[in-house]
Amino acid sequence: MMRALRAFLGENDMMAYLTMMANRLLEMHRVLKPTGSLYLHCDPTASHYLKIVLDGVFGKERFESEIAWKRYGAHSNSNTYGAVHDIIFYYNKTAKFTFNKQYAAYEDAYIEERFKYADPDGRRWAEQNLGNPAVRPNLIYAFTAKNGITYEPPTNGWKYTRERMALLDTENRLHYPQKNGGRLRLKSYQDELQGIQLQDVWTDLVTIGGSSPERLGYPTQKPLALLERIIAASSNEGDVVLDPFCGCGTALDAAQKLKRNWIGIDITHLAVSLIEKRLKHRYPELAAKGAFSIEGVPQDFAGARDLAERDKHQFQLWACSLVNVQPYRGGKKGADQGVDGLGFIEVAKGKTEKVLVSVKGGENVGASMIRDLKGTVEREKAAVGLFITLTPPTKPMSTEAASAGHYESPHHGAFPRIQILTIQGLLDGTERPHWPDLSFGEQNFKKAKAAGKNTKQKGLFEE
Repeated sequence: MMRALRAFLGENDMMAYLTMMANRLLEMHRVLKPTGSLYLHCDPTASHYLKIVLDGVFGKERFESEIAWKRYGAHSNSNTYGAVHDIIFYYNKTAKFTFNKQYAAYEDAYIEERFKYADPDGRRWAEQNLGNPAVRPNLIYAFTAKNGITYEPPTNGWKYTRERMALLDTENRLHYPQKNGGRLRLKSYQDELQGIQLQDVWTDLVTIGGSSPERLGYPTQKPLALLERIIAASSNEGDVVLDPFCGCGTALDAAQKLKRNWIGIDITHLAVSLIEKRLKHRYPELAAKGAFSIEGVPQDFAGARDLAERDKHQFQLWACSLVNVQPYRGGKKGADQGVDGLGFIEVAKGKTEKVLVSVKGGENVGASMIRDLKGTVEREKAAVGLFITLTPPTKPMSTEAASAGHYESPHHGAFPRIQILTIQGLLDGTERPHWPDLSFGEQNFKKAKAAGKNTKQKGLFEE
């Protein structure tokens, strides 16, 4: 199948993407349990090719649904039909797959039309036929309601036994006809129904806009409700959820909330650090108990040096995570203009200032780099500049940093404008940024202090 696609598409970005996905889909199919399912999200530019690949991996008989998820509102500036939906392919490994029906809320127009009656207390209901769809001689009987009127049975008989009819009447679930000879009806209350069983077009999920409280600034972030729906439908409590492209961790968040076990994979340190912060914020008890571990990121100085040698950009992203700041301009390569990280601190009520981070993973560092950071801090009108280095700073670097003076905080006093931090110190907890609101690495810092290590900040400031 891949050879056929290559013959049609040629060698281009799409073919490279499909090759990458085919290899991973084979592995996902391999580790999937017989009761498991796979959901693959994509946009319409690749969905038709991916479905062919999925059919090749899972078998066309294991295709269940092509879900259209309305991701965006109307595009008023479009010169053609606005592209407002993405595709979610739903496949199963075997016919024994787990599936729990999901329901969407009734639309207001449907409620107005269908549930047009209401009890004195305001409960809305719809009338429902009490006649049996098939002839049931044992259910053909005259029924005397508590209003004293006897009602003749429908042609095929009642839907329920005499005892059940009496119980429904006692519970005020029967609607008496106003006209003589009219039929009894059953009251079907709206608030007792689960809603409309979910179909393959999803338009009821709130998207993540610029002001959404969910928004993390991650470009491919999905709404939590979307992943909750998928996980609730195709797994049960205690099952394992794997997201091999977990981005900012929405699937892991949803899995934890729904009491599933989970595994997330991503290749960027930006994503890994963002997920860690998200989980610690949302589920602080997990971090307190050490309930999850992070694999594949530097745990010691040797690992940090190895990452710096292999991938300078990923090293910068990881180093920014050590001081809890976001990569500058989303961590894009070549866009930092001398700044690798950007954070904000609150210096007074309603007043924030910028913190700029420069990361150096090479062997050669010098005072000129500190002067560059000083200039950038002044140009950007930032409060603090953090210089994070793999190699210990030289004495001229420390002297240059000290010459930058201090920033006077309205509430927190003075602190060094330029601060030099080493990777070793951040890892072992003996160093951290000097600012009350920047209590980064607090757990490591307390651990180091308890172990009797020197937690003074290289002569710049003390704890």
